[in-house]
Amino acid sequence: MIGAIFRYFQSHTSKAVLIASIWTAFILLACFIPGSALPEVNIPLADKWVHFIIFAGFAYLWYFTFSRVTVVNGVLLVLLSAGVGYLVECIQGSGWVVNRSYEINDVVADTVGGMLGVLCFHISNRIFKQRSIS
Repeated sequence: MIGAIFRYFQSHTSKAVLIASIWTAFILLACFIPGSALPEVNIPLADKWVHFIIFAGFAYLWYFTFSRVTVVNGVLLVLLSAGVGYLVECIQGSGWVVNRSYEINDVVADTVGGMLGVLCFHISNRIFKQRSIS
C-alpha cells in the first residue's frame, strides 16, 4: 500500500505540489504561532526534534515534485530546507512573532531534517522502483 501511494505521487505531480504546499503552510503557521500559545513540554530538546521531523517531511514531500531523482535535486532540497528554516528563524528573531526568538540550533535541526527527508526519499524510490519492476 505504501508503495502504491509513493508511485501515485510520483506520477501525479500536481497532487504532490498540493500536498507539499499544504505541509509548507502548516510549517509556516506553526512557526509563527506566538510562543506564549505553545504548550510547555518537559522533553529534552523537544523543539529541535519537532523542527527535525517537520523539515524531513518538507524535503520528502517536495521531492515528489521533481521529474527526476538526482543528487543535484537532493542537494537543492537540503538547501531549500536550510533556507526556509533560516528565514523562519530570522522572522521569529525580528520581533514580528511574540515570544519567539532566533535559534541557530533550529536552523541546524531544519537542515539535518531536510537531509533525512532526501535520504528517505532516495531509499523509498529505490525500494518501490525495484518492486514495481519485478
